[in-house]
Amino acid sequence: MEIISGKKLIKSYGSLQVLKGVDISVQKAEIVSIVGASGAGKSTLLHIIGTLDRPDSGQLTVGGKEVSRLSERELARFRNKHIGFVFQFHHLLPEFTALENVCIPAYLLGRTEADATREATELLGFLGLSDRLTHKPSQLSGGEQQRVAVARALINRPDVVLADEPSGNLDSDNSRELHHLFFQLRDQYRQTFVIVTHNEELANMSDRKLVIKDGVMLA
Repeated sequence: MEIISGKKLIKSYGSLQVLKGVDISVQKAEIVSIVGASGAGKSTLLHIIGTLDRPDSGQLTVGGKEVSRLSERELARFRNKHIGFVFQFHHLLPEFTALENVCIPAYLLGRTEADATREATELLGFLGLSDRLTHKPSQLSGGEQQRVAVARALINRPDVVLADEPSGNLDSDNSRELHHLFFQLRDQYRQTFVIVTHNEELANMSDRKLVIKDGVMLA
């Protein structure tokens, strides 16, 4: 089952054309990495897939929905329900506990506190953080903070998780642990991942490695 379908995606910023007619297709429960030099268009493509930005032209379907037809308000709700994000910097809210940080997207979707808490507790347990539920980000290691961010991305059971340099701020041991975690999540929850990375080890572990060069998909 195809989760993401992008056809002839073009994006420019001023006179700089960043994406030059990119096609991309991602299947359910697939782990796909996107690699390329800095400035090649990787993060721009990820932001467009994640509906954080719109292409100038081309067609994009996520989870069977042609997102280019949605209004900004519809996009925001679609994004919260169907797309999870993991960034290099965790973007956890410092005043909230790990459990509360994970629950926030569920609250935004209108889920009850009991439902959100149950799901967040299960995810954090699966990620090995059962004894960190009440800890705030400042009390967690970098690897633990990133796992909380992964749980937050998964709380609404999105169609796809988009990760932008997810291990870029971690040491080699935590990076390796995070990479293996993505595969465990795929096996446990049939989760789909699209990962922009400079980490060759992670890229080579993926089901497919796509290469962008100068705004063009090479493979």
